[in-house]
Amino acid sequence: MRSAFTGAFAPYICGLIEKKQALGYDYHGSACILRTFDEFCREQFPNETCLTAELAMKWAEQFKTEKNLSRLNRVSVIRELAKYMNSVGEQAYLLPLQLTKKSGRHIPYIYSKEDLPKLFKEIDSLQPSLRAPTKHLVVSVIFRLIYCCGLRPVEARRLRREDVNLFDGTVNILESKGHKDRIVVLSEDMLELCRNYDLRVEKIYPHRKYFFQSPSVRGDGMYSMEWIIPTFRRFLQTAGISGYGEIRPRLYDLRHTFATHRLYQWVKEGKDINACLAYLSEYMGHSNLESTAYYIHLLPTLYTDLPELRLDSSLEMEADLCD
Repeated sequence: MRSAFTGAFAPYICGLIEKKQALGYDYHGSACILRTFDEFCREQFPNETCLTAELAMKWAEQFKTEKNLSRLNRVSVIRELAKYMNSVGEQAYLLPLQLTKKSGRHIPYIYSKEDLPKLFKEIDSLQPSLRAPTKHLVVSVIFRLIYCCGLRPVEARRLRREDVNLFDGTVNILESKGHKDRIVVLSEDMLELCRNYDLRVEKIYPHRKYFFQSPSVRGDGMYSMEWIIPTFRRFLQTAGISGYGEIRPRLYDLRHTFATHRLYQWVKEGKDINACLAYLSEYMGHSNLESTAYYIHLLPTLYTDLPELRLDSSLEMEADLCD
């Protein structure tokens, strides 16, 4: 790995990547950003051996054609590098936290009951491939798992085989956002789908590490974000799902759709929505209840057949502000 980085910060970059991968993160996307940072330092600060404020702030400047989210990702990774360098005794400037804050909440695309059958029909039509003999099996299950359990895409990709209990239908989500662990429970249909998937994949990868095993040696057999996002976008395109206005559907929006559909069903059933929020928040691995309450504010814009929603005043004030 050391040969991939040749700048003054190469030892610390390699150390950070090794640390993250030891914790179970594939860290491929961040490693690409660090490679760009390594080139940036060699070209613009060739004689600098310290991660100074001048260097870091220059890196944090937004490129003319760069989207704000891309800049935020770049800044966040270099903040992590600075933290790592400080932790091993090397002084490094830590970019201000406010530079990593999003300017506003992303408005999710909520897949409709008409969208989902079209989407999964396209996903299930993928043909077997000699180069990736289980890919057609993986896509039929992993995208359904993200939607049916409200998982973050990275949580689905990182599932090890032992994390999925095919006897009782429990799935262990370990070291997720905020370093939190949680357990989600599969529905009967989803459990049966996972069992059938496992039986078929077992014949091809009998000693696989990940539940969704990639044929690639990169990432230790874990599917990457660079694979899963373009793959999902192709299914969206062939299904004719393009969004509306400036809102474009994303893979992550399957998680948002799970939460919205679940809340809608509870409201229709006459459940106490405030009591249900705590369960949904824990199930989705949110850091606070306000993050879950945000979805309630989407319901009136999506469904016209709902009764008046009575949300606790404490959540009403903060739901729009949470991340």
